[in-house]
Amino acid sequence: MNVLILGVDGYIGWPLALRLLKRGHMVYGVDSFFTRRRVKEVHSDSVLPIEPFSIRNKKLHARMQKQVTFFRGDVSDAKFMYDVVEASRPDVIVHLAEQRSAPYSMIGLKQATETMVKNIVSTLNLIYAVKDIVPEAHILKMGTMGEYGTPNIDIPEGFFEVEYNGRRDYLPFPKFASSWYHWTKVHDSNNLMFASKVWNLSVTDVMQGVVYGTRTPEIVETGLYTRFDVDEVFGTALNRFCAQAIANLPITPYGKGGQTRGFISLEDSVQCLTLLAENPPDRGEYRVFNQFDEHYSVLKLATIVKEVYEEEFGGIAEIKHVENPRVEKEEHYYNPIHENLKKLGFRRTKELRDEVELMLQDLSQFRDKILSMREVIEPRTFWKESRGLVQGEKVVEES
Repeated sequence: MNVLILGVDGYIGWPLALRLLKRGHMVYGVDSFFTRRRVKEVHSDSVLPIEPFSIRNKKLHARMQKQVTFFRGDVSDAKFMYDVVEASRPDVIVHLAEQRSAPYSMIGLKQATETMVKNIVSTLNLIYAVKDIVPEAHILKMGTMGEYGTPNIDIPEGFFEVEYNGRRDYLPFPKFASSWYHWTKVHDSNNLMFASKVWNLSVTDVMQGVVYGTRTPEIVETGLYTRFDVDEVFGTALNRFCAQAIANLPITPYGKGGQTRGFISLEDSVQCLTLLAENPPDRGEYRVFNQFDEHYSVLKLATIVKEVYEEEFGGIAEIKHVENPRVEKEEHYYNPIHENLKKLGFRRTKELRDEVELMLQDLSQFRDKILSMREVIEPRTFWKESRGLVQGEKVVEES
C-alpha cells in the first residue's frame, strides 16, 4: 500500500512512518518544518533531540534498510499538494500537517490568522487533489476530541439521533470548540463531510484525545526519537507534568484541575492510525472515530505523575495550582463514547502509570535541558489577552 503522510516530521507523523515501513508499506512523507520554526518562535525546543529530517532519514535507512520518500513543501500551496499526490499516487493520505497548538492560535491575530488559513486551506487542497487525481484514495484526517467541547450530555462518535418537535433525524453532533485551532478542526470536519457527500470520497475523521509518551517499539529499535515538546504553547498536559517532575519543578495543573479530557499513548495512537489506514471505509463513506484510551482530569494526571515519580524515582514532587490561562470549564460532565475502534480490533496496549514511568526514565537524561526551558513551561499565553495587529506587523508572513 502507498501511504502519504502529511506532517511526517511531527510527534505522531515520524513514529507512524516507522510503523508503516516496518509493516511493509511504501511511505511517502511531506513536511515544511513549520512546527520546528513555530517552536523556535516561542523560544522553545524539543526536549528529546531530533536531527534534521534528511539525517534522520539516512539513519533510518541504515538501521531498517528502509526510508521515507520525502517531499519538502507547504501543503497550503495547492500546486505543491497536487504535485505530491500525482507523484506518490497514494492509497491512503494521513493528514497531520496542520498547526497543532491551541495556545499558539490564541497568541494574537497573526497566529490566529495563520492557523485558520494554513489549516483550512491545506485540507481543501487535499480534498481537491484527491478528487482530481486519485478519487479512490482514502483520506485519513487527524481531528481532535476538542471539537466537541464539554457538553453536559454523553458525546457520541460524530453523529447522534435527535428528536425535535415530533420529528427524528440522525445528525452530526454539535461542536463547540475552545480555541481558534480547535475551530479549524471543526471546519475541516464539515468540509470533509461535505466533500465525501458531493464527490463520493472515502474519509476517516479521527477525533483524537491528547497524546502522551516518548516511545514506540520502532523508536526503541532505531534509537530515533520523535519530537517531545514541554513548553506552555506546544507541550500537552501530561508530557509537561512529567518534565516538571524530572526537573524538580512544581507540577502545574491550570485552575482547579477538574478539566477532563480523553488521553491516548503515542503507541496506541500509532496503533489506531495504522489500523484505520489498513481498514479503509467504503467508497463515499464518511466515518468518525473517537480515539482515546481513557479520560482523566488534569489534576488526576498531576497526581499520578507525582506518585510515580516519588515511588519509582525517590524524589519529591509538588503540585501547584496556577491561574488558568484558558477560557474553559474547570469542573464539568464528560463521557465520550469510543466503541468504533474496538469493533476494528483495537485493544489498549499501554497502561498510564507504566507509560508515565517510561516517560520519566527517558526525560531524566535531559533534566538540564528542561531546567533551561523553565520560563517557557510556565503559562504565558492567556486567551483573554490575545493581541490584535500591532503597527508594522504582517498578519500572514511569507512561508
